[in-house]
Amino acid sequence: MEFSHFLSSYYPDPSYGGKRLFADMVEQAVTAERLGYRSITIPEHHLINILLTPSPLQMAVKVASVTERLDLVTSVAVLPIRDMRVFAGEVAQADILTDGRLVLGVGRGAFGYEMGRLGSPIEDSREKFDESLDVLLALLTREDVAWSGKYYDFEPLTIMPRPLTRPRPRMMIASVSPEGISAMTRRGFDIQTTPLAGDDDLFLRQVGAHKEAKSEMGEAGAGLRIMLSRIIYCARDAADARDKLERAYEYYKRFTNVRERNPAVVNRGCIEPLPYRQTIEELDANLIICPPAEMIDRLAPYHEVGIDELILSSNLGQPQAEHIAAMERFASEVMPHFTGEREPEGRERAG
Repeated sequence: MEFSHFLSSYYPDPSYGGKRLFADMVEQAVTAERLGYRSITIPEHHLINILLTPSPLQMAVKVASVTERLDLVTSVAVLPIRDMRVFAGEVAQADILTDGRLVLGVGRGAFGYEMGRLGSPIEDSREKFDESLDVLLALLTREDVAWSGKYYDFEPLTIMPRPLTRPRPRMMIASVSPEGISAMTRRGFDIQTTPLAGDDDLFLRQVGAHKEAKSEMGEAGAGLRIMLSRIIYCARDAADARDKLERAYEYYKRFTNVRERNPAVVNRGCIEPLPYRQTIEELDANLIICPPAEMIDRLAPYHEVGIDELILSSNLGQPQAEHIAAMERFASEVMPHFTGEREPEGRERAG
């Protein structure tokens, strides 16, 4: 099992400033490469102060300029809010500027507030995503593409320049439902998923759907991968774990506001914290916020069931220095139990 660090830009205090916010993300990416992570994953959200990255492709290009090895995964680019004729060219450019390290993760969007404000209601997102994905694939893989559909209708055109990676850049589809995972795996895509609030039954069905589809595909499915995203923070000790759990509880008051309420309650881009339906103890059971020894035990089921890559979402509003220290702890005390690799030279053990 390999690991990805999620550049989850949480922005609870706008006075911190966008320059510092994005500089922190770049520092985390550089740290991830030094520590032996396989990839970094980059969110996309607009108009709100959680997961705030308006252009994941721009961030991928920036990270590519200061790293050499990391896969750069968009997690995820939201297709329904874009014109695929423009986006396909941007993807080709990013593929070139990252020297082929881009992994284009795409999805249909999750927050009704931003989708509605951007003129693409979330109620229509499934249908629009399906057509957008087909258009994007055609534009990336063919020349003189014409289209006649519900959302796109255009005469033959060719995006320029053509992508560096042929026949197209690597692509990953975000899906939560086992049915969606199965269908997209059969189409030849890697999968990114999450069991939401730690639902073990859903997690097993998600992985099972991917594995079954791969098996039925034979050799064509052999190289397909599944990534799983979770809130995972490698705490120093029990007191540190409690502090990060309390931060997570405040985070989820905002996250569930924009994910579950439509319209959400947002004030000048800042999501209002609303009462959370779970107790803090119930949330603790659903997240993985603990010291290294406990974390090894809690991650073992993901390794055993065959997750290819685990995405660690660990930005809960803590200071950057604590974030980097937690990455160090995870890489030195947890990661070797699952990768079987020795620590990279120059790694310093976190205190």
